[in-house]
Amino acid sequence: MDLQQIRKDFPILNQQVNGKPLVYLDNAATTQKPLAVIQRISDYYLKENSNVHRGVHHLSQVATEAYENARGYIAKYIHAEESNEIIFTRGTTESINLLANVLSPWIQAGDEIIISGMEHHSNLVPWQQLCERNKARLKVLPVDLDGTLDLNFLEKMLTPQVKLLAIAHISNVLGTVNPVKEIVRIAHNKGVPVLLDGAQGIAHAKVDVQDLGVDFYAFSGHKIYAPMGIGVLYGRFTWLRRLPPYQFGGEMIDQVSFEKTTFNELPYKYEAGTPNVAGALGLEAALHYVQKTGVDDIFNHEDKLLKYATEKLENIDGMRIIGHAKEKAAVLSFLVNGLHPFDLGTLLDQMGIAVRTGHHCAQPLMDFYGIPGTVRASFAMYNTLEEVDIFVDAVKKAVGMLQ
Repeated sequence: MDLQQIRKDFPILNQQVNGKPLVYLDNAATTQKPLAVIQRISDYYLKENSNVHRGVHHLSQVATEAYENARGYIAKYIHAEESNEIIFTRGTTESINLLANVLSPWIQAGDEIIISGMEHHSNLVPWQQLCERNKARLKVLPVDLDGTLDLNFLEKMLTPQVKLLAIAHISNVLGTVNPVKEIVRIAHNKGVPVLLDGAQGIAHAKVDVQDLGVDFYAFSGHKIYAPMGIGVLYGRFTWLRRLPPYQFGGEMIDQVSFEKTTFNELPYKYEAGTPNVAGALGLEAALHYVQKTGVDDIFNHEDKLLKYATEKLENIDGMRIIGHAKEKAAVLSFLVNGLHPFDLGTLLDQMGIAVRTGHHCAQPLMDFYGIPGTVRASFAMYNTLEEVDIFVDAVKKAVGMLQ
């Protein structure tokens, strides 16, 4: 990796915040966008802008081809068997809500859905609400104190009443990389389909949906250097073809009369209305950028940053790092001496350092640890060891000011 060139590709990093050079460590919330992505979006609006699938004129055909090529590339990137298994959405949240909606007729009173204790609210609340509506039961696979899941306990939870297992690929708070391939195997042995929340997984792990054997995989573009407002729900063709539509309107129909409507084939059955064409093209450009940079090189670099930062922070008196799984991605959550994370984060911002503070949309997990929230530093390909040093020194200074 040419880190110097990579940083040039992200011009937003070259600025000052409160008179200090920006150190951006909020990548789990959203990553910055390289020039290649920004240029692809600009080119679309400058040269190709048109609605897709609906016109015989030149621009519509150009836009349609680009949009469908993006779908095809994304399918290859995650090794989907067919491009029509890729449903474009606004992001992970909409992908999971889409699935919760279309699975509703399949969930009956007395059925069970399993999630884990480390889930983001987006992979908790939709299933909770579905269970409430359908008189089903939401069961929670507990988290150990080190931030891992007990797979032996999972096997005991997989009763004949379980209709779905929905679990995070990587925790956005703990950084835990769950053994999802083994989790899928265990669930499938009991005949239970699996959804993986890949919001963090897409950015910090190789995703091969066929190798994982997963039934559904949801992710957001903005976690992997793509624009906001674009995401993907991957679903096995055998599942998606028999589930009902999500929304109704243009594009997702086949034939309409006042008496009856029939619906379009996959993937269009789930893409009602004008899609986010520019977002899809931006996502394709972002994945091209990641692949060109080198997926393994990026992950190795992020792992180096994580281990370096962990070692440095552990030397601070009163430091409490939340999450000690053996397999971790580039997410580091911590507290110091009972100081409120908001206060610590505010002082870090005054020193030009962007971190996330709060419960990170995982309030039940915070309750499990008995804390109000954490400070979370999260790393990306463009971060440096020098930035980690600046960050750690700033934490020491902030702690000294607050104690």
